[in-house]
Amino acid sequence: MSNSAEGSLWKGALIPSVVVAILCTIGSAMIRHTPGLWGALMASATVIIFFSIHLIINQLSKNLDPIAVMSLAMFSYFAKILFMGAFLVIVTKTTTPENVNRPAFAVTALAITAAWLGGEIRAFLKLRLGLPLPSSSSSSTTGGGDGQK
Repeated sequence: MSNSAEGSLWKGALIPSVVVAILCTIGSAMIRHTPGLWGALMASATVIIFFSIHLIINQLSKNLDPIAVMSLAMFSYFAKILFMGAFLVIVTKTTTPENVNRPAFAVTALAITAAWLGGEIRAFLKLRLGLPLPSSSSSSTTGGGDGQK
């Protein structure tokens, strides 16, 4: 993914996300101690993996039929939501608030999500994507450009 548009988007989104993740992890550890640390670390991993999957699927499906791409995107979105829900249920059932701080998880997840989306938008605006335009030589070869009707 390093030389593609998705690679540029991933790099542009990952850098601010990691910075925010580190700041939130340090802040949560200072405020909520070990449970805050675990909550922030779990949120960091969850959000970064969740958004990275989207860009990986875009990279893998760039040469597919548009209907196949839409189907793959919908399937991946549905699968990510199911896995995210299952992950959150498992975390709430197997850990206690004394081990994993829920507010630290939530605040960190929201902050990293905002950083990821902002970084991805910024990286997208920096991309210079070339759009295929119709060739101008076709109008001159048909004889329509010489002023005759």
